[in-house]
Amino acid sequence: MAPDRNRRRIPDATVSRLPVYLRILSEQGDEGVDSISSERLAELAGVNAAKVRKDLSYLGSYGTRGVGYEVAYLVYQVRRELGLTHDWPVVIVGAGNLGQALAGYNGFGERGFPVAGIVDVDEHKVGTVMGGVRVRHIDELPQIVQTKRVNIGVIATPGGAAQDAADRLVKAGVTSILNFAPVVLSVPHGIETRKVDLAVELQILSYHEQRRSGGVAGAAVGSNPRTATA
Repeated sequence: MAPDRNRRRIPDATVSRLPVYLRILSEQGDEGVDSISSERLAELAGVNAAKVRKDLSYLGSYGTRGVGYEVAYLVYQVRRELGLTHDWPVVIVGAGNLGQALAGYNGFGERGFPVAGIVDVDEHKVGTVMGGVRVRHIDELPQIVQTKRVNIGVIATPGGAAQDAADRLVKAGVTSILNFAPVVLSVPHGIETRKVDLAVELQILSYHEQRRSGGVAGAAVGSNPRTATA
């Protein structure tokens, strides 16, 4: 089926909130909740109700005054918009500690992202089994991508190897990359990339902790003499 080119594009900020709504709605559905108001969904998602209503309007869902949104149908709408009506196999580049943890995470498969392959350059790792998937040499990446119809690649390599991993993924035909390496990748136009930087997330948390404690903990434990005298 050809894509609907007249369909309104959803802003990236809204797309980033849809998985949050989906998680909440799925949990509410599991608890037997049939309908939910924009105010309640906003409260659970940590945003305001007007933003929720605006976000959901992009899906063509406006709810019913005094009733709210039908949870099951809204789950269907969000899943459809996120492309979750079918599985998206992924390939992991890097079979180290992080790659092994990702391969063993059941949440990937449960959410529609089964691990179709794991590749590495280390001959000692090639042939081992991680999360039920046998590690193959990175030279076999194109074959995995083609035979398993993989569009999404996950980079779990050290920083120094990440760009080569990205280049290999793109050359193999992958069009979206989730990068766990602490580097910024250079990829061709049209390749979607998302970066997961745990250090950045921890720094954001430390900001909130410092605000909560009035800066006392930071001054006592983590003060930098260079910045303190600047």
